[in-house]
Amino acid sequence: MPHVTVEYSANLDDKVDMKALCETIRKAMLATGIFELGAVRVRAIRCDAYAIADALPENAFIDISLRMGEGRSMEVKKTAGTAISYSAGTFLDRLFETPHFALSVEVREISSELSWKKNAMHARLRDA
Repeated sequence: MPHVTVEYSANLDDKVDMKALCETIRKAMLATGIFELGAVRVRAIRCDAYAIADALPENAFIDISLRMGEGRSMEVKKTAGTAISYSAGTFLDRLFETPHFALSVEVREISSELSWKKNAMHARLRDA
C-alpha cells in the first residue's frame, strides 16, 4: 500500500507539470522492486493557502509524503525514500536555481491495525 501525496504551493502551477512529476515518482517507486504495481498511488494536491519562510511571493514548496505498510526494514524504507527523493529532485532541479524553493520527502509507516483496504486492481494485474 504505497501511497504518495505531493503537496505543492499554488505558485508552482505554471512552473511544474504535476502530472509528469507524479508519473516520474510512480516509475521510480516501481523501479525499486519494492512495491506491487496494483498498489502504487501517486497524487498531487495544490495548496492555495500557505505561508513560507520570509513570506516572499516567489517562495514555493513541494512536500512529498510516502505512506507504506508496516513491517518493512529500515533499509527498504530508506531505499524507497531515496528513490523518490532522487527522482523528484532531478525532475525539479531547475527550481533550485533560485533561492525560493524547498523540497521535502518523508516516509511514514501505516499500522495494519488502523488501515482498511479493498482493491480490485490486484487480481487483474496479478493475472496479467
